[in-house]
Amino acid sequence: MTVYGTRPEAIKVAPVIKALEADERFESVAVSTGQHKEMLDQVNAMFGIKPRHDLQLMKQGQGLNELVSRALAGLDAVIEQEAPDAIIAQGDTSTAMAAALAGFHRGVKIIHLEAGLRTGDIYSPFPEEANRKIIGQVAQLHLAPTQGAMENLRKEDFRSKDIVVTGNTVIDALLEAASWDTTFADARLQKLVSADAPVVLVTTHRRENLHAMREIGGAVHDLATEYPGIVFVLPLHLNPLVRQAVLPEIEHLPNVIITDPQPYDQFTQLLKLATIVLTDSGGVQEEAPALGKPVLVMRENTERPEAVIAGTVKLVGTDRARIVAESKLLLDDAAAYSAMANAVNPYGDGRAAERSVAAIAELFGRGSRLEDFQAKI
Repeated sequence: MTVYGTRPEAIKVAPVIKALEADERFESVAVSTGQHKEMLDQVNAMFGIKPRHDLQLMKQGQGLNELVSRALAGLDAVIEQEAPDAIIAQGDTSTAMAAALAGFHRGVKIIHLEAGLRTGDIYSPFPEEANRKIIGQVAQLHLAPTQGAMENLRKEDFRSKDIVVTGNTVIDALLEAASWDTTFADARLQKLVSADAPVVLVTTHRRENLHAMREIGGAVHDLATEYPGIVFVLPLHLNPLVRQAVLPEIEHLPNVIITDPQPYDQFTQLLKLATIVLTDSGGVQEEAPALGKPVLVMRENTERPEAVIAGTVKLVGTDRARIVAESKLLLDDAAAYSAMANAVNPYGDGRAAERSVAAIAELFGRGSRLEDFQAKI
């Protein structure tokens, strides 16, 4: 049973679900909690995933405790009905944590996909850092995306034989989506395909960054004002708190395109069009380097240090002046841009789902794991 509830989870579990469905050793049961309802349906349709159960937990204004309690109760009923041998929980969302805990309470083996990410600060990102540590404590198999993630787990005394380095399944999904013939639904974005203007892609949504959203919006305002020939594209999160903070600074500017969150296939095309990316997203930190795009991460720390080490990602925090300064460096200095734009891929080679399924088969004595993924940096 694979449980997921947000768009990033759906993207990352889709290659694994498809690989399980194609493998006669397994019966695959996909379960959606519906934590991100509309965006989740888009990804399911794109990858051809049909959840057997949809808990439809999305509820306006609910807090984390309400979400988790409803997820636990809903998943408990599904687990009792389906009696799975194992549950796959992906990453570090409240859905993933609830799935792992519900399965643990029922004596079901827990498989943690994208295991071992750590910032070392329990409150950053919040609540994800705590969620992934909780999942790790009850998991029997840790599918770590990188060598660094594996080392984090070893430092916490998890057994080496329970850890497999798979690469990140987001790269499997990205490489598939990048090959699709995609047209933008938004005519303003479709014009960018044939336009000559550089594109700066900006995404911001993190809960712990809500206090800094006005600074981020201000930085985009300053950059868009100074660079009228550059188009700034913001697929803006639907959270009203995010919009209230960001929009006043930028919504009047002629070279800023504000859209709703884009379907995954169209967002992938935006990444391909982008000159640089400003983001506080975890997934974008993995995806953009795979396409050779420099990324400035508007956070104080990251649980994905591999691209920072490789030089394609830089942590710039949320200070308005620093975001502007670091962006200008890339936009004005060809050497600085070139140093970050080398298309290195520290996160995967497109075979993460294959390695994951092999490791799951080994867990049940039905096969052997493959050789661990090793990044070429």
